[in-house]
Amino acid sequence: MKKNIGNVLALYPTPAVVVGTEVNGKVNWLLVAHVGIIGHDLIMLSMFKKHYTNEGVKQTGKVSVNMVNEAMLERADYVGCVSGAKADKSDVFVYHIGEAGTPVIDESPLVMECEVVDNYETDTFDNFICKITNTCVDEDCLNEKGKPDYDKLKPVLFEMPNYTYLRTGETIGKCTSFGKAYRKEEKQ
Repeated sequence: MKKNIGNVLALYPTPAVVVGTEVNGKVNWLLVAHVGIIGHDLIMLSMFKKHYTNEGVKQTGKVSVNMVNEAMLERADYVGCVSGAKADKSDVFVYHIGEAGTPVIDESPLVMECEVVDNYETDTFDNFICKITNTCVDEDCLNEKGKPDYDKLKPVLFEMPNYTYLRTGETIGKCTSFGKAYRKEEKQ
């Protein structure tokens, strides 16, 4: 029997990413875990309105979305705990400016550079709709078909109800293989 636990947001885990932008001409980083896919070339970054980083996203209209792995986690967590309004976070990561003009973390295994195309505002959140302009992946994290291999990327996941970080698990099968097997069983 299921227990009603209220209106708990429970669609987790989600990937932890570090968003990079410039605020008043200075590089700034923020850990974000409210990331959503809204199309094949669009993502949404849902960021609490009081974040200093939001100012830079609005000023520049572009961001980098840097996947977090375990080697980066301590620093990624730090940039989520400290406001850029109070601390200079520009030197927390070694970075370069990417092709689309965003700060890109060198050690992040996968980075998407994005153009902000819209902002869906709620009372407390800016929900930035971002068009992906470039996706760069460490070559050793690509599979034989040139696609990102998440077993190699090992992204850190975040889960909200308990505020914890998780590792990704093992691959359990290919998409559609379970459904095809089910259909075969059904026909017999």
